[in-house]
Amino acid sequence: MSRLHRLVAWACLMLASPLILADNGETSLCEESPPGIAALAHHPELYNFYFENDLFSGTDSGYTNGVKFSWVSANLKDYTSDPCLPHWVRQLNQIFETVHPGKYTSRNMVITGGQMMFTPRDRSRSDLIRDDRPYAGWLYLGLGYNARNAQQMDTVEVNLGVVGPAALARQSQEFVHDLRGIARFNGWNNQINNELGFQLVAERKNRIWSEGGANLQFDAITHYGASLGNIRTYLNTGMELRAGSRIPNDFGTSPIRPAGDSNAPLEGSVTRRFSDGGLHAFLSADARAVARDIFLDGNTFSDSHSVDKKRFVGDLATGIAWQWSGGKITYARYVRSKEFTAQENTHSFGSVTLSLEY
Repeated sequence: MSRLHRLVAWACLMLASPLILADNGETSLCEESPPGIAALAHHPELYNFYFENDLFSGTDSGYTNGVKFSWVSANLKDYTSDPCLPHWVRQLNQIFETVHPGKYTSRNMVITGGQMMFTPRDRSRSDLIRDDRPYAGWLYLGLGYNARNAQQMDTVEVNLGVVGPAALARQSQEFVHDLRGIARFNGWNNQINNELGFQLVAERKNRIWSEGGANLQFDAITHYGASLGNIRTYLNTGMELRAGSRIPNDFGTSPIRPAGDSNAPLEGSVTRRFSDGGLHAFLSADARAVARDIFLDGNTFSDSHSVDKKRFVGDLATGIAWQWSGGKITYARYVRSKEFTAQENTHSFGSVTLSLEY
């Protein structure tokens, strides 16, 4: 099992260059520093910690837990010549130079890692529950590239990982349940089989409305995109409305999903994301047309438990975010429509995101 995990980590590093953007004459942060990615440490980077769980809603099934960590780099000049990047990364980036050309005021790289787990409703049963969703876990690493101007942000992200027992979802859940004195789920022997997973995601966000003064501001952000891979394949679109004081200059708040990091690159010569305190509320929606979902369809290359999924799924969220000099914390409540035909009710979960800038 450990050899498989090392293989996944190695493969993610080798996939670390799916996007290239044209050089528009910007100055690199590292031009006056020794070359290499360590030079970025002298400039503000962002660390995001995500935690999602349906216990916030008083349940313990379906999408029951998700954790994610992401590192967002300081702004880069480009992805092929910026001396902040190691030479081998710049060389690999040249392979993909036609994937996403364009001119933007800022861009950065995002490295992610996380785990998600899914369970049926009845924790007491050890047999296969054919009319409920499969037990499943997803352990992954990802590499994303963001590019933006004042009104638009484009993201491309590649995730590589593993589903099945190698994802360690059972061990993670049982450790937490034992620690908190919560009864274990007895049916993990029926989880989907080990399978390497791949997901390529592209998404565009647009700020279509913004107004207000120093004390009260409003904005509206739309998004649309697509995911391709044996983990999930879908088309999605949605919108977020925000209102509050000193709304951050980013492109909204998302749950744990590819291309969903809540902090955009800094625009132009701005050096701090969270320079002032502020508080804002938000309302968001996302709709997906789903062609494949391994957590419902089961394994791609072997037989496993599966259910009849719904082709159209939606999320609705409300939340609040507080920021201070150097950080932001966000809480959101998500309600998700039914994902498979035998599902009795909609599903809801809570999401907490802590963002720290250093």
